[in-house]
Amino acid sequence: MAKSRGASGPGAPGSRESLAGAPGAAGAGDELSSLGSDSEANGGERRVDKFGFIVGSQSAEGPLEEVPLEVLRQRESKWLDMLNNWDKWMAKKHKKIRLRCQKGIPPSLRGRAWQYLSGGKVKLEQNAGRFDELDLSLGDPKWLDVIERDLHRQFPFHEMFVSRGGHGQQDLFRVLKAYTLYRPEEGYCQAQAPVAAVLLMHMPAEQAFWCLVQICEKYLPGYYSEKLEAIQLDGEILFSLLHRFAPVAYKHLSKQKIDPILYMTEWFMCAFSRTLPWSSVLRVWDMFFCEGVKILFRVGLVLLKNTLGSSEKLKSCQGQYETMERLRALNPKMMQEAFLVQEIIELPVTERHIEREHLIQLKKWKETHGELQCRSPPRLHGAKAISNSEPHSLKVLDPSPSIILPPRQALPPKVRKKEKKQDQGKGKPANGPIPEENGAQAFLEPGASLHHQSKESLSSRESEDTYL
Repeated sequence: MAKSRGASGPGAPGSRESLAGAPGAAGAGDELSSLGSDSEANGGERRVDKFGFIVGSQSAEGPLEEVPLEVLRQRESKWLDMLNNWDKWMAKKHKKIRLRCQKGIPPSLRGRAWQYLSGGKVKLEQNAGRFDELDLSLGDPKWLDVIERDLHRQFPFHEMFVSRGGHGQQDLFRVLKAYTLYRPEEGYCQAQAPVAAVLLMHMPAEQAFWCLVQICEKYLPGYYSEKLEAIQLDGEILFSLLHRFAPVAYKHLSKQKIDPILYMTEWFMCAFSRTLPWSSVLRVWDMFFCEGVKILFRVGLVLLKNTLGSSEKLKSCQGQYETMERLRALNPKMMQEAFLVQEIIELPVTERHIEREHLIQLKKWKETHGELQCRSPPRLHGAKAISNSEPHSLKVLDPSPSIILPPRQALPPKVRKKEKKQDQGKGKPANGPIPEENGAQAFLEPGASLHHQSKESLSSRESEDTYL
């Protein structure tokens, strides 16, 4: 998927209001949230499936295997406990989080869980008010026109995005424009639009923006840069892994001289959101946010193996054209949720495999192309790595004393004689550990407030309703 470059000009639109079209369209003032449906905006109520796609469209899904209601309620209860004690679970029970992501996040909590897994929640709190600043800025005209032209292409049969100037398209414009201002050196890439649209289906615009930032910076760094070097490197990594896990498919693609960039670019850059059935997309994203890019590699390998992985499968695609057509029209059976998820879980591709291949392909790249022009930050493999990269998020696990004595205040009467002698020998420092009645020590920094406010887990402060 090529990087979009729009020409600047005086006629280029400069604000989100230009999306609304006629006066009175949803978009004025602060009426810009994705809350609510646009399914009635074009006249007449439409029937939609459980995911919001219009029934009868090619995006709508047929009968699905439903999770029993009792099981779903149990999973919701477990996820609520995890989200309300997120830091402790991430620090001590990450494997349990991974297993629950593999089983599927309950739909009612999926948006909130993605924010916590990606670190988007922390990023938002670190940058309070930043999205509003970007939202109110006009933006670079050379990107705005390109973004507007792409809006109607994003899931046009979903109730959020079906209406020109509706809530969904308004918010999608806001998120993508904000990213061009947040990372002007990257600007806008067409593949970011479906990714942002999926996020908006599960959360408000501000939260979706910070999750998009995390995807672009932590999960898939360099994917959306102008030269697309990172996606080309990952194409070579995928092809090398194919040699190990599906040698028949590897041999056929090599014989036909089909470069990986021809079939895997949209897969990886859009995180399979434009390839798989929707129920499978959501399950893949659940695992992707938890485990990182290795999930995308696993999905790609599963699709290639089940399409070209045996001599029987290759009978109908002897040439290059036939092979590419087969990869464009994948067999729906292998993309079915239960089958695909099981194959992904069982495929033993690890972060170590990917990083080892990355070093090999990077060396080859430098020999043939020279140094990379895009200096991307290192890739972080999933929620645990992202959590560990944010030291402040671990501080909330430190126990906070319930009592802090002001400097120079007299000691409580029931203090052991030994402690009194130590204090008499050292004087009464205004900064340092002060004994408490329960034997704990409280530390006072210079200039600290006398009114202590304990640092709660960011999830324990969560009081917002679940975004549906």
